[in-house]
Amino acid sequence: MLEAGNNSELPPIPGKRYFTIGEVSDLCGVKPHVLRYWEQEFPQLKPVKRRGNRRYYQRQDVLVIRQIRSLLYEQGFTIGGARNRLQGEEARDDLTQAQQIVRQLRTELEEVLRILRR
Repeated sequence: MLEAGNNSELPPIPGKRYFTIGEVSDLCGVKPHVLRYWEQEFPQLKPVKRRGNRRYYQRQDVLVIRQIRSLLYEQGFTIGGARNRLQGEEARDDLTQAQQIVRQLRTELEEVLRILRR
């Protein structure tokens, strides 16, 4: 698992609807206990809770987690600073999330192309 490092090194997000905390941990390079902590600190993170309080994250949650990770680990924000950044005006045109979405779409389109070429 990659704990620090650049978001561009993270694996592509599979095309499924829900992800377990373990899957999100692997996809985002962040340990599960850190994800649970971030849920308390960032109101944007609201995974669906099902039977036995098990968390299920959606694709948007994964993108937000990658954005939080970038703000904290790469851009040097504090938790409070990252929270303000995500809630502030800049969040709407935040480049890191836009770049992640573009990178993700490109990966998915390349996968579709590979399937079509078979």
